[in-house]
Amino acid sequence: MSTAAQPASTNDRPLAEDARVIALVGLAHAASHFGHLLLAVMFPVFMSEFGLSFSQLGLLTSVFFVVSGVGQACAGFVVDRFGARPLLFVALGLFALASVSAALVTGYSGLVFTAAIAGLANATFHPVDFTILNQRVSAPRLGYAFSAHGLTGNLGWAAAPVFLTGIAALSNWRTAYGAAALLYLSILVLLAVYRADLHTRVVEHAPGTAGASAAPLAFLRMPVVWWCFGFFMLSTMTLAVVQNFSVSILQAQYRVSLEAATFTLSSYMLFGAIGMFVGGVVAARTVRSDQVVAAAMLAGALLLGLCGLGWLGANATMAVLALTGFAIGIGGPSRDMMIKRATPTGATGRVYGMVYSGLDVGFAIAPVVFGVWMDKGMYGATLLGAAFVLVLSVGAAVAVGARTPVRA
Repeated sequence: MSTAAQPASTNDRPLAEDARVIALVGLAHAASHFGHLLLAVMFPVFMSEFGLSFSQLGLLTSVFFVVSGVGQACAGFVVDRFGARPLLFVALGLFALASVSAALVTGYSGLVFTAAIAGLANATFHPVDFTILNQRVSAPRLGYAFSAHGLTGNLGWAAAPVFLTGIAALSNWRTAYGAAALLYLSILVLLAVYRADLHTRVVEHAPGTAGASAAPLAFLRMPVVWWCFGFFMLSTMTLAVVQNFSVSILQAQYRVSLEAATFTLSSYMLFGAIGMFVGGVVAARTVRSDQVVAAAMLAGALLLGLCGLGWLGANATMAVLALTGFAIGIGGPSRDMMIKRATPTGATGRVYGMVYSGLDVGFAIAPVVFGVWMDKGMYGATLLGAAFVLVLSVGAAVAVGARTPVRA
């Protein structure tokens, strides 16, 4: 049997308290997504500075997400046992350390080390974030909380290219990474000030009971958990292609400037954030979250496939690519509700840690696979491949829905 140090989420918590928790967790989530692009934004600079190939750059992303994925699967157990807040603070400190490392790097080995440190920092965020939200936000507002969570993540993605390339243009890329370190430390200080709002209960099992040994791993025998894992892996492979290679594809295939291509990537993330805002309303009012997710992913796949066919000119391709972010973003909050409904009671950290490690696996696989295609100049095929993988994720979402009881 389990005991709790803090009451679970209720239906009557004050709006101001819920809003403060959502804002703090959203800021942390934005910081983690900013870290996803900590190195990727500077890939063109690293190619010029250190003479690297697309495959080598893709391997950096793979190192980041392999470390993050392994760490995330383990972090869920730690969160359930010791609480979310300590891991959150450690993670922000590690991101600051990774930024300092990036500012001082002198070659490829240093970049690999930086990617590993940043991946370790990223490992805890999803089990931490969703444990805090599920415990501290009123149940009727969870749909909106998940919407805000996804929206702020996209804003973190959108901010990274602007922040890093903007400071690099004013000074240099090493200064940009120094500024990123200060940014992470500032967020850490702010969250420490409001640390009381981030406290969560821990999962404790009475000694000698079955729950003390078997229960923590019982969720791994549930097929729905692995279908959720598969959905995250597949859908994230598509996102990894957009994040890592869309700028290079637009430059190589359509001869657009680095600034215009980077703006398109930021627009994709911003439109994704808008989509998540809309999707939050949909998630709060829809019981069949899996159907919303499947429809959103299918629409995104069709738009991305259109970009890959090469029938559009440069301007139209950039516009459609940005709209792809909106379509996929609508499914974000429903995706998180889909996972919540598939999660057994008392296993939030473990399930979210395992399921969201699928995200890391997708981010780790895609750059290596599609980086080879990019080295061969298969730019359109890279986008078409990403669209096809997104279609496969639709099947995974349908499978999750078929294995999850429908609850109002």
